[in-house]
Amino acid sequence: MVGRTLAGMRVLVFLDGTVADPETAHIRVDDLGLLRGDGIFETVLAADGKLRELGRHLDRLERSAAMLDLPAPDRAAWERAIGTLLERWPSDRECAVKLVYTRGPEGTGMPTAFVLGQEIPEKVLRQRVDGIAVVTLERGFGPDVAERAPWLLLGAKSLSYAVNMAALREAERRGADDVLFTAADGSVLEGPTATVVITEGRTLRTPPANIGILPGTTQGGLFGWAERAGWSVKVEPLTVPELRAADAVLLLSSLRRVTRVHTIDGEGLPDSTEVHRELVSLYESLY
Repeated sequence: MVGRTLAGMRVLVFLDGTVADPETAHIRVDDLGLLRGDGIFETVLAADGKLRELGRHLDRLERSAAMLDLPAPDRAAWERAIGTLLERWPSDRECAVKLVYTRGPEGTGMPTAFVLGQEIPEKVLRQRVDGIAVVTLERGFGPDVAERAPWLLLGAKSLSYAVNMAALREAERRGADDVLFTAADGSVLEGPTATVVITEGRTLRTPPANIGILPGTTQGGLFGWAERAGWSVKVEPLTVPELRAADAVLLLSSLRRVTRVHTIDGEGLPDSTEVHRELVSLYESLY
């Protein structure tokens, strides 16, 4: 069943294959995903009727579920539900396919799981072309805390995104589009919804996941293909001065794809249009 809102069309499929009306309430008010953000999610891009990096997304869903002590996701069931959604989505329109998996209603031991298809926000489409301005915001901990305190769930894609959304509102107040989080020692972490990548000559660099950030699905796909195309890739710590000195600073995610950063903390960066165009072409050639 397809629903339409002011933001466009939506398709909702539960993990048992039920196609439901996205305009009707389905989640219980005592669902722990709602009450406590106790759950996980992934967002997969479907373009030209094809899913991008689905395997990497399902791998990360399994990893996040393990970190939250949720039952292991039924991979085949997720794939079937996604297939059912795409059967109802026009193949010539991009779709943000959101996989949501919560602990379910309190005390039932029955997780809630569904797939929701939505249109890509107009703002994201513009930013792919125009690039973005970012501000750096400290996240308040060092790069070693993820290994020392696994209960903080750093690196899990949980539903607890209130801090990330607050950071984006702060960026807007400062006249920027997005955020680059930094650790207490000044090292670069990630964006609220994206992976940071820089280019230095023919080398791509991104921070390692063990410092408490999400392993990027789009970044993983791009790095693998870039190596085959003759680029060098490095997964190692980054600093803000290194970002300013780079040939290009990029934010990568499923929906934004490969988006260039043109301004950091109000300071314009060197023009990276040509590098960005080459990497977008390289990424799109994957599909």
